[in-house]
Amino acid sequence: MQCYFKKYTLHFKKPGGTSRGVLHHKDTYFIFLKQGDNIAVGECNRFAGLSCDDREGYEQKLQEVCNRLPNEKEALLIELSEWPSIYFGVETVLKDWHNNCQRIIFPEVISENGFSIPVNGLIWMGSKDDMLQQIKSKLSEGYTSVKLKIGAIDFNTELNLIQFIRQQFNANEVEIRLDANGAFSFGEAKEKLKQLSEYDISYIEQPIRAGQWQEMAALAENSLIAIALDEELIGINTQHEREKLIKCIQPQLLILKHALIGGFSAADAWKKLIVENGGDWVITSALESNIGLNAIAQYTALEKSEYVQGLGTGQLFTNNFPSPYNVDHNGLHYHPQQQWDLSVLL
Repeated sequence: MQCYFKKYTLHFKKPGGTSRGVLHHKDTYFIFLKQGDNIAVGECNRFAGLSCDDREGYEQKLQEVCNRLPNEKEALLIELSEWPSIYFGVETVLKDWHNNCQRIIFPEVISENGFSIPVNGLIWMGSKDDMLQQIKSKLSEGYTSVKLKIGAIDFNTELNLIQFIRQQFNANEVEIRLDANGAFSFGEAKEKLKQLSEYDISYIEQPIRAGQWQEMAALAENSLIAIALDEELIGINTQHEREKLIKCIQPQLLILKHALIGGFSAADAWKKLIVENGGDWVITSALESNIGLNAIAQYTALEKSEYVQGLGTGQLFTNNFPSPYNVDHNGLHYHPQQQWDLSVLL
């Protein structure tokens, strides 16, 4: 059995704006197990500037994993808790291998009719006109949940965009989610949350930057809008740390991104913990290719949530891999009769 990795650069169809900057391309890594004509693949989606394993020695660690994985398999995972994107890739490639290298990660969710997962429409940051056009497009397509990236342009402009949606649709017709990516100070966040609460916002992700547990706890306790933790979970890699964070902040929601938190096992732990504490969870992709998105989607399909999920990002790239998935306003859909084409990668 051979094991090796490859680096691959995904190119955005249109630059993606966030409060951390504008994205034009994104590097990712794939890990392969090969024997004869059988090839399993997992995605190690290191997110530059965000992943806690975005550090020197990443490719050396991947090579070490490739050297050991054919013999050690799942036993190697215990050593990868500080490398969450590699952990996710290794979990995925092993599950693909055990399921006959067909990109079937959780066979229990695969039926002859495939499956569908409701998803939100994502509104990237940009100019007012650009964001307004994105909003009009998503609403005309029939999306009933839209997520706006906020925090990079004038706040009054952002309020105007939210007002535009609410003037046409009430909260029962269109859900509005917000993602600030930690853009606000604590003082700003308190005032802005008060203003935003007039528009029936479902929740806001990471209103202040990660690491301010006491301040985030105060927001979670007092805000009229549900607080969702996202970047706050990055680097929290033990059960003790997870329990400590949830006990301190008492958030209403967790945003789970497999490559940033450490794969399926970490997602299981976070889900159990937040539900036990009266909260809920939303699973979101983190700009994976369709290989990582496939693994996340199959995992998500294992369990129903009250919330629609954030799994629509696979359509953002010019050089993604043809897959059995498509996205529309009704959700992310898996069609088992459609084939993968990984010829540019394998």
